[in-house]
Amino acid sequence: MQQHIRNFCIIAHIDHGKSTLADRLLERTQTIKITEGQMLDDMDLEKERGITIKSHAIQMDYRYEGRDEEEMLSAAYLPKELPSASNYRLNLIDTPGHVDFSYEVSRSIAACEGALLVVDATQGVQAQTISNLYMAIDHDLEIIPVINKCDMPNAMPEEVEDEIVELIGCRREEIIRASGKTGMGVEEILKSVVERIPAPGGDEDAPLQALIFDSVFNSFRGIIAYFKIVNGSIRKGEEVVFINTGKEYKADEIGVLKMDLSPRQDLHCGDVGYIVSGIKTATEVKVGDTITTVANTNKVAIAGFEEVKPMVFAGVYPIETEDFENLRASLEKLQLNDASLTFMPESSVALGFGFRCGFLGLLHMEIVQERLDREFDMDVITTVPNVSYLVYDKQGEVKEVHNPAGMPDQTLVDHIEEPYIHASVITTANYIGPIMTLCLGKRGELVKQEYISGNRVELQYLMPLGEIVIDFYDKLKSISKGYASFDYHQAGFRPSKLIKLDILLNGEPVDALSTLTHVDNAVDFGRRMCEKLKELLPRQQFDIAIQAAIGAKIIARETVKQVRKDVLAKCYGGDVSRKRKLLEKQKKGKKRMKQIGNVQVPQKAFLAVLKLD
Repeated sequence: MQQHIRNFCIIAHIDHGKSTLADRLLERTQTIKITEGQMLDDMDLEKERGITIKSHAIQMDYRYEGRDEEEMLSAAYLPKELPSASNYRLNLIDTPGHVDFSYEVSRSIAACEGALLVVDATQGVQAQTISNLYMAIDHDLEIIPVINKCDMPNAMPEEVEDEIVELIGCRREEIIRASGKTGMGVEEILKSVVERIPAPGGDEDAPLQALIFDSVFNSFRGIIAYFKIVNGSIRKGEEVVFINTGKEYKADEIGVLKMDLSPRQDLHCGDVGYIVSGIKTATEVKVGDTITTVANTNKVAIAGFEEVKPMVFAGVYPIETEDFENLRASLEKLQLNDASLTFMPESSVALGFGFRCGFLGLLHMEIVQERLDREFDMDVITTVPNVSYLVYDKQGEVKEVHNPAGMPDQTLVDHIEEPYIHASVITTANYIGPIMTLCLGKRGELVKQEYISGNRVELQYLMPLGEIVIDFYDKLKSISKGYASFDYHQAGFRPSKLIKLDILLNGEPVDALSTLTHVDNAVDFGRRMCEKLKELLPRQQFDIAIQAAIGAKIIARETVKQVRKDVLAKCYGGDVSRKRKLLEKQKKGKKRMKQIGNVQVPQKAFLAVLKLD
């Protein structure tokens, strides 16, 4: 019965207690027995780091008994017509809070009609809370504000209520005070979900239209796609077609998402479920695709999610060259489970064949690397993260460059544009000075500074994305003692004075060590790179000249001295001309060796240069 379904997600900033609150909801509806914290975070990485990386969907059954007259009078914000006392099916999607996983949040929001906005009573509204809230408002979701951790001794529920009222313009009595630890307010949340979130729309009798919002790879059963039925219904054994790819399959098994997959004979309009149809090829399932039936085809695809735009690029190479195809298969399987990962093949003189991967941020990159290692047993090297640039040549042609090796010659370049972001930092007034210094050092321009409430300030900066991809977030956390929250979104491209810095070893450029850097930082960066390489390159039988160059101009140089054999050891007397003759002979040999010898750069030298910042 469509009227008895509620689809909702939980959105909040990182570490505001979403997953713990989800545990209490599961416990209260007797969906599962809680044996340890964060039951929905089932990945080892999630348990270790205490963060949510994947969205998790689960169905709960809840018996709604209605409200008595006293509650009705006190809860003036309730809708005019309350739902009848009955059994309700609640589909909950727990979402990540970190800015790097906002694509997961956007997909969850597309499958819901309402959202719980959870704010920590000890920390108040943070940058990512605002970002996720705007995403939910854009999709017309019903927002239920919840203040979590109200049992903490340092909780400030009144101040946080002020912030929420200012942020979404609701009434104070609409805000639910709760605690994921003690279970306070959980019953009130469940009642509000039933009363305030609308039932899913759609026509039960129309041809099937189901939106795929996630998928996972199972080595025995193939690809399992998670979907939400927008119109129509689906039965087990029906022939289905995926509109974007045009491929036809048989629905071998369909069902709903409990803690494990729970098979059903049929699913109806408004349901959230899964389909197993023996798909083995990763590229055949796309998140945002529409499923319909072959017998009664719906030609219209649901407007899915916008294509993800990666912010940070890095090369991922297998340590053993023969693992290249295994790495491709691993990345394809990982992409099923993480639709925000993009990759394309590339090659490097120093590192061989690998892939150019696009990530949403540095934490995302780190998580992908960890998952490749743990889930697929792949040992990989990741190059220095950078962003994409637009290079305009003298003829007015434009080319997108992700890699310094792809840069045209400096003489042909008219100008380069780099991506900028709107950065929003929310902090307490005590840390404004150091944060401003940090942002200005990263070429940031202050756009706006405003006090949100009391002692809390929001600083908005326009900054180049390339300046924040390495270590900005870590520095921000350390100078603000963890009290600053950071969020950003793209703000287009702007012209910038960027140059390609090459590293030459005995006059030969090493492509894997090339970087794109701002004119003002080039000399200092080049000098530091040369000094670092001097420590790491093993000595050879000849001198190695390490040079940093911009075009034809050398801006820094270091020399690794040669290893000398003592050719004079056998001369224990006699004329000096005998010694000179031997030294001249050695000198000629060294010169000849330098012409034919090539310098091998050890792997640790690449990795150390990447960690230079």
